[in-house]
Amino acid sequence: MARRAVVAFVGLVVALAVAVLAIQTGLWVDVVGVGEYDRGTVTVTDTDSNTITPCTTPPNRTAVAACDGSRTLATVDVRIAANERQRYTGLSDTESLGPDEGMLFVHPEEGTQTYVMREMDFDLDIIFIAENRTITTIHHASRPPEGESYSERYPGQGKYVLEVNRGWTNRTGVGVGDTVELPAGVA
Repeated sequence: MARRAVVAFVGLVVALAVAVLAIQTGLWVDVVGVGEYDRGTVTVTDTDSNTITPCTTPPNRTAVAACDGSRTLATVDVRIAANERQRYTGLSDTESLGPDEGMLFVHPEEGTQTYVMREMDFDLDIIFIAENRTITTIHHASRPPEGESYSERYPGQGKYVLEVNRGWTNRTGVGVGDTVELPAGVA
């Protein structure tokens, strides 16, 4: 009887060790998958403009559009990462982004979020957005050095995070303090 208890205990310890390893390495995402990404439109508006009018996005597109007054500066198609699996994987399974592509991460609540460039093949602008839809932080992030899964951490305050090709914010003039309109249904 005592031997069965020891075998059961050892089996439990091994199962817990495997579970912890799967969680820490992200293996659980490979097993469970990320599901389908929703798509939506996000509009970034320059708050320094005296007259702010909504951006117009091309018909039949889901996009992020940066505007300066009534002039659209950029439009980016986005996938919405709304659950833990999608946020964990992010763009790490993406080989590259087109000039008009990105990802919007939606967290359950506002707080300090920390992003890493886990297994990324290209550089990004990481844009943190507060619950009140104001851009709080922008990082120009580099992919990890060869042979490393990630190195630097990119923290910011917000409930939402937008990732686009590195240089997008410089090219469009999007900056800290600008206002973001999120897609319908994104809480």
